[in-house]
Amino acid sequence: MDRLRIELVYDPTCPNVERARDAIRGALAALGAPVAWREWVREDPATPSALRDLASPSVLVNGQDVGCDGGSIAAADANSCRIYADDCGCICGAPSVELILRTVARQRSYHERAAG
Repeated sequence: MDRLRIELVYDPTCPNVERARDAIRGALAALGAPVAWREWVREDPATPSALRDLASPSVLVNGQDVGCDGGSIAAADANSCRIYADDCGCICGAPSVELILRTVARQRSYHERAAG
């Protein structure tokens, strides 16, 4: 996988945006990757229409929603808060560093199989 593309989709009033940003920073630091990602405000007309339907906050790794095992983007039409389950099964309002790292690993594995 040549390039890691992280995107954060959120509502400005979402109380979990900073937790999501912290998790992205933590995951990128753990990977030794540059701490940079793209942010999209759901209501902004410049935000791609497919992303405007995601609940807030949503984190994507190379287009894959970190909250969806195997799927690319969570089915939505959500003007609501997003929830995630952590490794213990507890519900939280932002993805964990580990969830982001698992999605990165899944993406890398997919790209390695496709290239090999």
